[in-house]
Amino acid sequence: MDPDHLTAVEEFAELRRCLDVGLARIDGQLALLAQRHGQIDRDLTDLAARVAALEHAKWPVPTVAALTSVGALAVAVWQALGR
Repeated sequence: MDPDHLTAVEEFAELRRCLDVGLARIDGQLALLAQRHGQIDRDLTDLAARVAALEHAKWPVPTVAALTSVGALAVAVWQALGR
């Protein structure tokens, strides 16, 4: 066989090995990204549920202000009547 032909075959074999290794590495990285994406989706869903629970449980500011005003009015009336 021609030495140039053997060299070309060896170079093609080396290129194929490099390509296989590169594709395997890319497949691994894609699998890792898919796993991270799934985890981020779960975390985001959990966070959205926590925020919704916090929003549902909080007292609205106008309600707190109204209750404080009523309390202050009651104390003022009590003090006025007590004297």
